[in-house]
Amino acid sequence: MINETALLESPALRNSVLDRTDVLDRVKALSLLPDGMHVTTAMVAAYFEVAVKSLESVVEDHRKELEASGYQVLTGTRLALFKRASGIQSRSRSLALYSRRAVLNVAMLLRDSEVARQVRVYLLDMEYLARTQPVDNPAPAEADTLDARIDQRITHILGKTVVPMFNALIETSGEHRRELIELRADIENVERKLCWHHRRLAALEGDAPADNVRSTLKAMTWQAFERHVADLLRRDGCTDVVVRQARSDRGIDITGRTADGRTVAVQCKNRSGRWTVPSADMQKFAGAARVVDRMDVALFVATCNFSHEAEAIAKLSGVITVNRDELEAWSAGVRLEALR
Repeated sequence: MINETALLESPALRNSVLDRTDVLDRVKALSLLPDGMHVTTAMVAAYFEVAVKSLESVVEDHRKELEASGYQVLTGTRLALFKRASGIQSRSRSLALYSRRAVLNVAMLLRDSEVARQVRVYLLDMEYLARTQPVDNPAPAEADTLDARIDQRITHILGKTVVPMFNALIETSGEHRRELIELRADIENVERKLCWHHRRLAALEGDAPADNVRSTLKAMTWQAFERHVADLLRRDGCTDVVVRQARSDRGIDITGRTADGRTVAVQCKNRSGRWTVPSADMQKFAGAARVVDRMDVALFVATCNFSHEAEAIAKLSGVITVNRDELEAWSAGVRLEALR
């Protein structure tokens, strides 16, 4: 079994586990820039809870290794294009960027960070399990499960990495802008079809996710429902997600930011049976989210449907409604269009 000391000392061992970047979010949420792929020096230092100077010292000592894992310094035209695409406001003539692999690489080099130590421990535990589990040809049922997991993984990569990359390219492209937009639409279509395929496969196996999701949502308290919606926001790339867990008169239950920096306000209604969201509730939320707090994205998420009056008010005020069917699809893995 690889031990922590060997990991700290051996570049070859570090390189062998660089693909396991998911351990970063398992230890602590890693916020990314709007492009969905990079973080700055200050963001990496904040993640590991160390001084920027400590991080810069690691980069100085291991620059070639970190560059191989995705570390780069932008200057000149590349920096100008990146600032324009990401919305970063800075007068600096250079900007250091880290990919997720580079951040994981830093975790294997920082000796005086408790967060980095936790990442190493988690990484080593996962590596041990991977090495000690028997490798057999999966049975047919196991193969289907594996296919479903691959579909979900591809969908995650498309939504978290490929689509944000196209967003950044579209912002900085002139001549090929239309072609890139069309290609992004094709990628998003593939993502939707994979989600549909996963749900259909599960349904054919007698485990329809809609039924499972519906029963799970029905059993939630209003507090659990708000936490569930917050988790969906985070899954779709939102940051700074805060669940207020209080019945305030203003009607905003959750706040956050989309991956591209837009502010988000969410109202959650956990109702069952034939109950519908009335116009009065929609008016209160629309006033709070769009007029008082001036949020960029206002979502009204409900486990039921909306009355005709409530739908009309939502359209007039720019509130996006998520009814029961849309919530079930969102919970089953389909990304919410408003958060893209």
